Amino acid sequence: MRTRQPASAQRSAPRLWTTAELRAQGITRRSLATLVATGSLLRVRRGQYVVFDTPPAVTDAARLGGRLDCVSLLALLEVFVHHGSGSHIQITPGASRLPAPGPASCRHWRDSEAAQNDLCVPIVEALAQACRCQPIRSAIATLDSALHLGLIDDDGLGEVFARLPVRFRAIRGLVDGRCESGPESLVRLMLRMLGCAVEVQVEIRGVGRVDFVVDGWLIIECDSEAHHAGWDQQRRDRRRDLSAAALGFTTIRPLAEDVLFHADELFRQLRDIIATGGVGRGRVPNSSDVPGGRARRTASRVLAPDRRSSVRGVAIPAA
Repeated sequence: MRTRQPASAQRSAPRLWTTAELRAQGITRRSLATLVATGSLLRVRRGQYVVFDTPPAVTDAARLGGRLDCVSLLALLEVFVHHGSGSHIQITPGASRLPAPGPASCRHWRDSEAAQNDLCVPIVEALAQACRCQPIRSAIATLDSALHLGLIDDDGLGEVFARLPVRFRAIRGLVDGRCESGPESLVRLMLRMLGCAVEVQVEIRGVGRVDFVVDGWLIIECDSEAHHAGWDQQRRDRRRDLSAAALGFTTIRPLAEDVLFHADELFRQLRDIIATGGVGRGRVPNSSDVPGGRARRTASRVLAPDRRSSVRGVAIPAA
């Protein structure tokens, strides 16, 4: 006998189906049993089902009586998250007869604006919760990522901060959706801590677009295995670095694993590199190619020694 799936099985947001809703669509008890037996529908709790292509993380949240939330939902949407293990699930206060969560589950007991049968919280709720569940710098990188991916706009960012305690509002000015990856965002914050003049996503004639130009002379490219694997890409990168060197720039490429897992050591290395101030160059190289470069060219000749001294003396904020 030919059976059919729920009419809205194609909707993008995963949702829960109850036996009553399925029966209302003309799916008989026998058809329902067939759909479950063939894997077209998955039974998550008594009288509750999800369609076969529901992501496993969402299915697990449904089995626990909640919705996918926080860093777990953001990771599913390919938003950068640095901290947060296990499955983060939103549970409506007052919910009862819930299965015991596993040791890797993190339950957030709060109300949600999601529709009753939706299995994921709205993006602004997930972002606000992720800001609470991560260190501040990681939270900023997550917000950068959501902006860059177009999952929220400036108004949406405002909604996120409206859901957070007042103390979080101080970081809103640090969010920058131009950064194209989490490691880029974290390096940008390190450079800000060092008091550098930083240009983001700069187009340099003869080189192309680079992640950062720092103090008019240092190019920083935040490489990662995912985006720079393979010899062809390495050849292009090396040729770009040579072109940049011919213009007088120095290029460094911190590894994503060092940005994410050896941040203190990388911070010290960046501090020491920037402290040289381009010693031996005599000028900020080809600064006319960099936005704001003309204005910094003369100043860099005079202030380079003082800048090196001040950078060495700065205290490293706690991670």
